[in-house]
Amino acid sequence: MQVPRSLGTHNGSFHADEVTACSLLLLFNRIDRDKIFRTRDPAVLETCEYVCDVGGVYNSSLKRFDHHQADYRGPLSSAGMVLLYLKESGSLDPHSYDHLNKSLILGVDAHDNGVAKLETGTASFSQVVSNFLPIEYDASEVEMDKAFRIAVEFVFGHLQRLKARLGYTHACQAIVREKMSAGSSWLIFEESLPWMENFFELGGELHPAQFVIMPSGGHWKLRGIPPSLNERMKVRRPLPEQWAGLRDEELRKLTGIRGAIFCHKGRFISIWETKEDALKALHLAMQRV
Repeated sequence: MQVPRSLGTHNGSFHADEVTACSLLLLFNRIDRDKIFRTRDPAVLETCEYVCDVGGVYNSSLKRFDHHQADYRGPLSSAGMVLLYLKESGSLDPHSYDHLNKSLILGVDAHDNGVAKLETGTASFSQVVSNFLPIEYDASEVEMDKAFRIAVEFVFGHLQRLKARLGYTHACQAIVREKMSAGSSWLIFEESLPWMENFFELGGELHPAQFVIMPSGGHWKLRGIPPSLNERMKVRRPLPEQWAGLRDEELRKLTGIRGAIFCHKGRFISIWETKEDALKALHLAMQRV
């Protein structure tokens, strides 16, 4: 007989995919922390409502999510399998699924399946999770289980923040849509908010806006708009070349704006004391590049 809200996964060393799969099921309230069992015993796994990364079966209707068997040739690890299950079972809408998949899960799947390209000096999410493993190779089962649960809590917290951030971003979409509707060459927001993701989701690649003004840390920023979300460090129209890298008095003297604070040397963003200062800077930026 199965134990409701239980999960079984393999014991021994752990990886980001089953840690993430477990964390996803916790995040969407499908399992309980005290019903997570780490074992390879088929008799114990049979009693679990969910089984991840062990057991040799991928069948979402049976809540079995393993990818190691020879007859599975897809790109998913147990993390991707569980994420897809949550979408298909109604816990995730398609937009949220795409966001979580593109921002995290695709990378976990690729790493676990050995197709991710590792870059020197850059730690992938999967490598960070692996760092929760005990340092000693001969660590006891108790130590390994403790490390696994610490890793689960870390990943759970990360997923929780991703989910909350997505909800907040979506809640701000109506404000961005309203500002975009004017079809202007700039967008001006009266509050700091996640505009960029919403801008491009709402068709921003075809919108004529070139600059954004909004509050930032007690000041106001004038920022160039990227050509696309994937090119966020580029801009459609850079700030004036003469401003590059200037700050305080140097920038004030050049622009004639008393509230000048800083212009990044990359000419994609500048900071000003007040909204009025930022508007003056916008006027100059639209005239000179």
